[in-house]
Amino acid sequence: MVGQLAFVCPSEGKIMKGLLRVTLLAIVAVNIAQAQDNHTFPSQSNVDVGADFANTAAAATASVGFSDALLWLSAEPRPANAFSFAGPSSLAGPAEPKPKLAYGKRDDFRWQLALGIALVRFRSSQYLATGVGTNTSLTYFMHEWLGVEASANTAFAPTIYKNDHVKYFSYGAGPRIAARYHKWEPWAHTIIGGVHILPQTAGNSQNGFGLQVGGGMDCRIFPHLSARVELDWVRTHLFSQWQNSVQANADIVLHF
Repeated sequence: MVGQLAFVCPSEGKIMKGLLRVTLLAIVAVNIAQAQDNHTFPSQSNVDVGADFANTAAAATASVGFSDALLWLSAEPRPANAFSFAGPSSLAGPAEPKPKLAYGKRDDFRWQLALGIALVRFRSSQYLATGVGTNTSLTYFMHEWLGVEASANTAFAPTIYKNDHVKYFSYGAGPRIAARYHKWEPWAHTIIGGVHILPQTAGNSQNGFGLQVGGGMDCRIFPHLSARVELDWVRTHLFSQWQNSVQANADIVLHF
């Protein structure tokens, strides 16, 4: 009997250890299952927070702002402080106004510089000459239609009087009036000044009085560039006499 008890006791000890292990495994499994169940609660709480936010005043304000934005997109005119979807650039502040180039109702330049070719038909009791030269004028507009012009003209004619070339130079200043449309600009001017001419005749001066009256038309090609045609009557006093001559110009005009 004693030998049998000694044989059985070790078997019962192994059974007890096995039961203990099974119990521990069961406890661990139950704890893991509870931990997984608890992990799902934050997502539910997030849903509840979102639902609570939908009932707050902030959510109502955002909804109203979005509705107003859609209304402003379809309405004209749109106020400057309206909600905009333009992006970050719309937050940079109002755009700077375009600088005005000149004055009054016409958005244009005050200065005009004309450079071109002049054709002068000079008539006098001493000689007749047709000369080709240059024309230069500078105009400053004090008003939309009124400006002040200064001009200078040259002309060179063929040989007369045994190899004497006719050389003509006039200069002066005066008012200019213009109808300054965006494409076309008809204008008129009066230039009062002087004239210098060669060859000099015996007993007469090379210099005299000069009056230039006429007008022309400018055609705007680019904002800073126009083409001009001009025709003038020229009244001069040389050789103790009055002369009536004609001058025609073809110019390019720079606006600035």
